[in-house]
Amino acid sequence: MAKYVWIALIGFLIHLPVQGQSWIPVDKSPMDQIYYPVDYPSKKIRGTSEPLRMRVIYSRPAKGNRKIFDSDIVPYGKVWRLGANEATEIQFFTQAVIGGKKVPAGRYTIYCIPAEKEWTFIINKDTDAWGAFNYDAAKDIVRTTVPVEELKDPVEFLTIDFEKSGSTVNLVIEWDQKKASLPVNF
Repeated sequence: MAKYVWIALIGFLIHLPVQGQSWIPVDKSPMDQIYYPVDYPSKKIRGTSEPLRMRVIYSRPAKGNRKIFDSDIVPYGKVWRLGANEATEIQFFTQAVIGGKKVPAGRYTIYCIPAEKEWTFIINKDTDAWGAFNYDAAKDIVRTTVPVEELKDPVEFLTIDFEKSGSTVNLVIEWDQKKASLPVNF
């Protein structure tokens, strides 16, 4: 009888940790990051000599069958977190120049005020923010406005990438049928 009690107890103890775990469900808007130079960690391992300039960490919401811009998702004329969930973070590893203004090396939040024909990008000192709910314009470092392009084919997931153009690196945002490029110089 004692043998069966021990077997039952061991079975219970093995089963207990499995039942006790509560996993956070997979997010609908997965987090992603991109470096400039693109694929920097891999290049670093291979001995690249190009220095790390910046990194963007953001969540990638999907378009689905929704209207994205000028809607409840991304209304025109209001500060947008440039993604989903946490506000998008940008880190400069060296001084950058945006909109003719110097931005010291450091970690910032990047927001956007979208409109039909142009977007205003905002580099803000406040970090670790959820959405744009507590956005404080007094903490802005830079605001600069860029034109928006219409894309022929929709982009399903919000995508942030870098494109080099001469001595400028463009931080490129594409989602749905919109594309905006923020020029960054080092």
